[in-house]
Amino acid sequence: MTILSDVFLGVGLFLWAWGTWPLLGRRSVLYKLHTLSVSDTLGSMLIVVGLLLRIPREWPLLVLALVSLAIWNTVLGYVLAYCS
Repeated sequence: MTILSDVFLGVGLFLWAWGTWPLLGRRSVLYKLHTLSVSDTLGSMLIVVGLLLRIPREWPLLVLALVSLAIWNTVLGYVLAYCS
């Protein structure tokens, strides 16, 4: 389980870095926002899943974190895109 947890944590950290990289480009703000919000949401969720595999006794808190990430990161991305 430790190896699987490390894989989830590593992929999550990679997605964080991968989503931040397009911020340096010359594309539109909405493209940058979309790339950043999707990769940060997926990366954060994978990190929480990796922590869930590593610390199973904390499953209620980590499941709440997963649901919160799925809802609030998506809603915040839509609100920011609508306001821009």
